[in-house]
Amino acid sequence: MKEIKYPQLLITVIFGVVIWLIPPPAGVTPEAWHLLAIFLSTILGIILKAASMGTMSMMAITLVALSGVLAPGNPGKSITLALSSFGDKVIWLIGISFFIARGFIKTGLGKRIAYIFIRIFGKSSLGLAYGLGLADLVLAPAVPSNTARGGGIIYPIMKSMAMNFGSVPEDPATHRKLGGYLTLSSYNMNLITSSLFLTGTASNPMCQKFARNLGIEITWMSWFAAALVPAALSIVVVPYVLYKIYPPELKSTGDAPAMAAEKLKEMGPVHKNEWLMLLAFVILLVLWITGDLFGIDATTTALIGLVFLLLSQVLDWEDVKSEKGAWDTIVWFSALVMMASFLNSLGFIPWFSELIKKQVGGMQWMVAFPIIVLVYFYSHYIFASATAHVAAMYSAFLAVGISVGVPGTLLALVLGFCGGIFGTLTHYGHGPAPVFFGSTYVELKDWWKCGFLLSIVYIILWMGVGAGWWKVLGIW
Repeated sequence: MKEIKYPQLLITVIFGVVIWLIPPPAGVTPEAWHLLAIFLSTILGIILKAASMGTMSMMAITLVALSGVLAPGNPGKSITLALSSFGDKVIWLIGISFFIARGFIKTGLGKRIAYIFIRIFGKSSLGLAYGLGLADLVLAPAVPSNTARGGGIIYPIMKSMAMNFGSVPEDPATHRKLGGYLTLSSYNMNLITSSLFLTGTASNPMCQKFARNLGIEITWMSWFAAALVPAALSIVVVPYVLYKIYPPELKSTGDAPAMAAEKLKEMGPVHKNEWLMLLAFVILLVLWITGDLFGIDATTTALIGLVFLLLSQVLDWEDVKSEKGAWDTIVWFSALVMMASFLNSLGFIPWFSELIKKQVGGMQWMVAFPIIVLVYFYSHYIFASATAHVAAMYSAFLAVGISVGVPGTLLALVLGFCGGIFGTLTHYGHGPAPVFFGSTYVELKDWWKCGFLLSIVYIILWMGVGAGWWKVLGIW
């Protein structure tokens, strides 16, 4: 969004001023309380879409520096601390991964992978859904923008396939023929793969950062290992469940493999830059998986991949400069991470967790655990951004859970996994949601109905089956 919505911005400012003027509760320093006012008003502005996330974030950084909440009476140190997260390795992991993702789009490798899967699985509408989902799965580890992955690579191919079978956005009578089913399936497969990999969507490394602030270390491999079984089951089950609750009228899509083969023929043989992109992808995966063994950090791995693509000329510096999504993400990510991190170090998060601990009394952690996760999951109805949700609630909910005895690594991972799959609830719940919903293939009531039913499926698979898998891994 480019415009400023001044009525919403005014509401945001008033909200922040009111919190600022309220005397801080006993046990909370004025600096922590005033930072909370800036933080919550920023989150509200993002929810209300008062301005772009970048604009809201720059306002927040300015207010933090100007107010001196991080270093009272020391303007120089205040601005340094307000900008401190721009040097955080987690921020740059996401930014660099955006640049790497540009290689998949520029070389056409992402599109080729999608057509290969359609050629193999696309003889039925259900198979077509699996083919598109598996293409998303292959791309997900190195394409952290699930909006770019879903909206930029998968969605255009999905829409083309639907239209080729007579399911046209402009004709509502044809929506249920194929387009509606493929829309919901492709979107949800995107959410599953977002939860499977630490680098699957932008908010996941934010969870990693906040967990580290509370003494919990999550690596790329530990995240993947914990998510593997519930995510694999979700990939198998969700398209089939949708096939039953929102079935396509067209069951057979026998021409799809031929269409995919024709598209691949038009693309020609795999060219040099695609091979180089594939090699970079393999290098990234190997180093992310084995990084713990060789002491190579995930961000260092991303830098290696980017440098390889630049030196091989798959990407040039103009590609890096023009990747607006990456630079945008670095800015607003840095602002949100900075404020959330200092809320912890200034004592607000520990104070809040102790307050909740007193309220829940002697509740057993096995009772508290599902309550915390379910509240966190379904509160996503009020958020139009997974990142805003994570920034606003992840640290607090994790701290509360730890304070009542929930194993920290278990809760940190499960709340992190929610950051992808809770997007199923609404047509605005995750980055690619407006892209897929904008196809007009699925009516609003159907989207919400299917989203709620699928949320139950996800909870059963991740909290039920997943719990057994995590016990095997020794996470709890």
